[in-house]
Amino acid sequence: MTKIIYADNAATTQLSPQAFEAMTPFLTAAYGNPSAPYSLGRAAKKALEGAREKAAAAIGAKPEEIYFTSGGTESDNWAINAVARLKKSEGRHIISTAVEHPAVLQPLKHLEGQGYEVTYLPVDRQGHICLAELRAAIRPDTILITVMTANNETGTILPVAAIGSLARQAGLIFHTDAVQAAGHIPIDVTEMQVDLLSLSGHKFRGPKGTGVLYIKKGLPLPPHIRGGGQELGRRSGTENVAGALGLAAALAAAADNLPANTKKITAMRDRLIEGVLKIPAARLTGDPVNRLPGIASFIFEDVEGEPLILMLDQKGICAASGSACSSDSIGPSHVLLAMGLPYELAYGALRLSLSEDNSEEDIDTILATLPQIIERLRSITAKD
Repeated sequence: MTKIIYADNAATTQLSPQAFEAMTPFLTAAYGNPSAPYSLGRAAKKALEGAREKAAAAIGAKPEEIYFTSGGTESDNWAINAVARLKKSEGRHIISTAVEHPAVLQPLKHLEGQGYEVTYLPVDRQGHICLAELRAAIRPDTILITVMTANNETGTILPVAAIGSLARQAGLIFHTDAVQAAGHIPIDVTEMQVDLLSLSGHKFRGPKGTGVLYIKKGLPLPPHIRGGGQELGRRSGTENVAGALGLAAALAAAADNLPANTKKITAMRDRLIEGVLKIPAARLTGDPVNRLPGIASFIFEDVEGEPLILMLDQKGICAASGSACSSDSIGPSHVLLAMGLPYELAYGALRLSLSEDNSEEDIDTILATLPQIIERLRSITAKD
């Protein structure tokens, strides 16, 4: 049987031992509802609040600023839609970028259909925005800036702290989608000067279906879900206690191990990039230096991404052609198009995303296998 090499950690990650251990009791014996007054419920409530404290500590927040959600998509939608409701009497203009995740772009498109106006800042060839263009885009009726911390396809890290400073000076609410960044680079909400921050548990070895929306204390964001008043009255519904504990444990472990993991993963990533770029007509996408430790993203001339991914899979290598969250789309990456790549090149995307579970042997296998597949696909294209 072919050994599976998992190189799609930007899509999802394996559950960490810390997360599994934290969750297990609350999936079995400690199953109480945290709203119940008896001992089983009180134990669940205490554990939930402990998870809130642990998650808060990992990102430099206060426990009362942490709201557990079902994932990054919910957190993004909550942040954007709630600010639109909160500030609708003050203005209907929002600033974002052309390379955001669909979990941000789709709520913005929906708001545009309701009379809001969105400025989508362009990016350069490495996926960076221009801060001067952001400053110039601010208007008297601007109510929100939402810019991701790091891009999920290319790994480019954006200047969130500088954007936060600019937003603070302008008196604007600033939201960042940190789903791809949390657990992989340092996250501190105070240093980043954010008002709202989204993250997703399964991106840093927590359980799927878990997330957090950080809401800065004092921001009167309206309730997201009304009902029994859980999550400090802003997101009603019986809490996913086991999920929250797993997320918090995984996030804390990621923060504790960040220096060692970053060193290991970055070394593998750089070796991978060096090897892949030896393939004729291969090109790295995103910032070559200021990128997430685990993401290496490429395009190949005369190669389409979908057959490339399928042929890698046949060799036991799991990779992606773009965002896993938009895998049903048959078009090229909107991120690569926004970066100025031609339509035909944007079809030939490959994202290899590593974790601490990968090994140098995995890199050896990828570098031995990928050139052969590229050559094979190009020969097929040449015959057509």
